[in-house]
Amino acid sequence: MKKREQIISNYIKAYNSFNIADMMTDLDESVKFVNVSNGEINITISGLPAFKQQAEQASPIFSSRQQTVNSFKHDGDRTEVEITYHAVLAIDLPHGLKKGNELNLHGKSIFEFEGDKIIAITDIS
Repeated sequence: MKKREQIISNYIKAYNSFNIADMMTDLDESVKFVNVSNGEINITISGLPAFKQQAEQASPIFSSRQQTVNSFKHDGDRTEVEITYHAVLAIDLPHGLKKGNELNLHGKSIFEFEGDKIIAITDIS
């Protein structure tokens, strides 16, 4: 489980520093990503190329972002990570948030593994 926690920590460190190449290091070629916000699925992605494209499109939205791990919970091939999230917007968004606004969220990410590769990530906030 320690190796799995290190893989997740490396992914989050890369996310926080906008390092897309390092984010992808431990992702399986067929990785699935789902984002759930306020109980609704708003993003579903399959495959490493689509994941990379989404990460590249999302990065410029933020001038800074920081996911902090509060806890790990392992269950079989899944690890649930409680997250505190802080970000500052770099651009105005269509739904009213403006450049410079801060986002502070609590949520969780569920990482699914096959061996030492992440095969699925579900972000829930």
